Amino acid sequence: MTKPLLHLVFGGEVDDPQTLDYRDLDNIDIVGIYPSHATALDAWRAASQGHVDNARMKYVIVHLHRLLDPDATGES
Repeated sequence: MTKPLLHLVFGGEVDDPQTLDYRDLDNIDIVGIYPSHATALDAWRAASQGHVDNARMKYVIVHLHRLLDPDATGES
């Protein structure tokens, strides 16, 4: 069995869609933590498509497994 590689999906409104400068950190939408990049990508896609009418909403995937263990190898 493969070890889960944790991924965080979150988003919010940004000042400039080309940056990660979130307008209001108190209102960040934490979508969830997922055990694989594939499941995180599905969650990211659903959250992003749910706000397609707002160009300033930006969701990202953070590879928590890389932050927790930078020397470990695994999926991206």
